[in-house]
This record gives sequence, structure tokens and C-alpha cells, in this order.
Amino acid sequence: MNVTANGIRMHYALEGPAGAPVVTLSHSLAARLEMWEPQVKALAGRWRVLRYDTRGHGGSDAPAGPYTLDELAEDARALLGALGISTTHWVGLSMGGMIGQTLALKAPELFASLVLCDTTSRVPPEAKPQWEERIRTADTQGMEPLVEPTLGRWFTPPFRERQPEVVERVRAMIRGTKPAGYIGCCRAIAGLDLTDRVGAIKLPTLVIVGEEDPGTPVAAARVLHERIKGSELVVLKSASHLSNLEQPDLFSGALTDFLRRVR
Repeated sequence: MNVTANGIRMHYALEGPAGAPVVTLSHSLAARLEMWEPQVKALAGRWRVLRYDTRGHGGSDAPAGPYTLDELAEDARALLGALGISTTHWVGLSMGGMIGQTLALKAPELFASLVLCDTTSRVPPEAKPQWEERIRTADTQGMEPLVEPTLGRWFTPPFRERQPEVVERVRAMIRGTKPAGYIGCCRAIAGLDLTDRVGAIKLPTLVIVGEEDPGTPVAAARVLHERIKGSELVVLKSASHLSNLEQPDLFSGALTDFLRRVR
């Protein structure tokens, strides 16, 4: 389904019992709402599950960038408003977690809880050249040269060998990402610097991270956990960056346990 929000067409899916508490799932860079299929199966019996394609991704518009995290957060707020959703549990992985932090600081009244998965509160200056190189590659060569290096960061080698069909679906997502959208969101991510501010988040918060995540490692998750008072931390063994796909049962179990306990 599509709706106009914050001046762009946004593609979304809304499943689960009408009237149930809403859980919003926000995906990583170079992915789409399909990334969350294992979690929809775990959630949709009890919660109303909203997934959407972030600006520049999937079926949503990819206007010329650069984008900012404030803009991506406003997209999300506008989407919730357009769908008549006043409060939601927010589950964001990687870029989705960055959007969640940004929106939680701007409009905490929108959130019943916050789940930050394989994400970070800051991109350090020494990482900026990596982002600039990814932007140059997408701009001059398209997404193809980025596909295999991205998969190498997102999944552990044993998983890539054991679950080639999952890896192939994700490969197609990366390959199909619009370069303009990828570049715009890369610019947004490269400007992330919220570590000194996330302590202001007072929402019930769960932090989930794959033990072998190289891009947003356990150390980054611990910073979020330490800064957000009362938050919980779950480290998933044998998982890299897309821990929701590499360890779907453990991830979904931690998520649903947390959501059931949120008051």
C-alpha cells in the first residue's frame, strides 16, 4: 500500500488485528520492508505490525538528496499521522535504529517503547571516509560493486553457507536499491552524532545486537545501553549485522518478551 507523507509517496504494509497495539518496524540501509518477514510472523497474532520502505528504498520515492536523519524521522512521523497511529512501539535496525533515536528525542510521545537493533548513536570521524567511498561507488558504478562487501558485513560466513536462499533475497534487496536513495541515506547516516543526547530518552528501551556485528558492534550497543537509563541489552550469539534474519527465533523471542512486559 502507498500513502503520501512528508511530501513523498511512502510504501508500507500494515498487518495484524485492528485495534491492537502498533509495532513499527524500520529497516536497514539498502533493504526493504520485506527484511522483517520473520518478525511479522512472530508479532502479527498479537500486535498490529507496520512496516514501511524508508525514503529512497523499495517502493517509496527517492527524491534527490542528501537526506538527513531529521528528515527521515519526519517521514516516519508523517506516515504514522497519515495512518491515524498516535502511539507505536518502534523497532529499528541499523539505519532504522538511528531514525528511532532521532524521533524519540524529537517526539517521545509517539512511542510506547523503543527497540534499537544493531545500531549506533554516533558515526566517528574516522569512519567518514568509508561512507564517502560507498557514496562515490554508488554514484559512479551503481549498486553492484557494493553488493558482496555489504553481505560480508551483514552475515557470518557459516550463515551464508547454510542459508543461501536468505542471503540471495537480501542480495536482491541491496542490488535493487536506488543509487540516489542509497546515497541520500548514506549522507544522513554519516552525520549521526547522538551519543551525548540519547541519555534524554526515558522510554522503555531494548538494545539488541549480534555478537559478531562488525559495523555497529557490541561496544556501540553497550554505549546505548549505558546512556539510556533502565534499558535492557541482548547480545545474540552467532549473528552479525542483520541479526533479525541470522537468528530470527532468538531475535523475535527477545523482542516479543520485551513488548509483553512494556507498560
